[in-house]
Amino acid sequence: MNDTRQAVEQAIVSRQSVRGFLPTPVEPALIRRIIEVAARAPSGSNIQPWKVHVVTGARRDALSQALVQAHARGEPERREYQYYPVNWRSPYLDRRRETGWGLYSLLGIQKGDRQASSRQHARNFEFFGAPCVLLFTIDNDLDKGSWLDYGMFLQNIMVMARGCGLDTCPQAALANYPDIVKQHLDIPADQTVACGISIGYQDPDEPANQYRTGRMDIDEFTVFHEA
Repeated sequence: MNDTRQAVEQAIVSRQSVRGFLPTPVEPALIRRIIEVAARAPSGSNIQPWKVHVVTGARRDALSQALVQAHARGEPERREYQYYPVNWRSPYLDRRRETGWGLYSLLGIQKGDRQASSRQHARNFEFFGAPCVLLFTIDNDLDKGSWLDYGMFLQNIMVMARGCGLDTCPQAALANYPDIVKQHLDIPADQTVACGISIGYQDPDEPANQYRTGRMDIDEFTVFHEA
């Protein structure tokens, strides 16, 4: 395996959703470079539909506090778009349950313990302790193809971060209170809050970071059409 292939493969396979970060700041120049490189992602007709808000310091803390308080008050969470299926079915529901309860079991959260589940969910709004969070928006009038393009951009950010020794956690939950995000970051109404990515240095002592999700075998989802 040549050095380039090995480096790319290692960045991809070592990526995980980290749920505990050290408070160590990330150099702004490094965040800038990660986004700059990630923006080489392809997009239909090169329209580049992504918009990024890099939030650190006092702005990060204020946004986190507002989101945590909204969650604590029990304010209804609502995204501006449909992320999950309206009607869950197998095998997707099975995988969702396996992932959720696999993580919660590791953390000692029992089924039916709503208070513990709520506390863990609230960690999303603390950005799992990451010193930097990226919030992503997209123009309201763009369609599914642009969202597909956006996914490639987001993956580029996470893979590039790994190549730089950082870890990430992609979080659809950060779109659950779009009005709060828009207010704190001065985002206009003609944009949709898509998601966020917490980014920083992994905390090796965080139990949640020991959790690894499984993947299907390639033959379960791939058909090779041969002559």
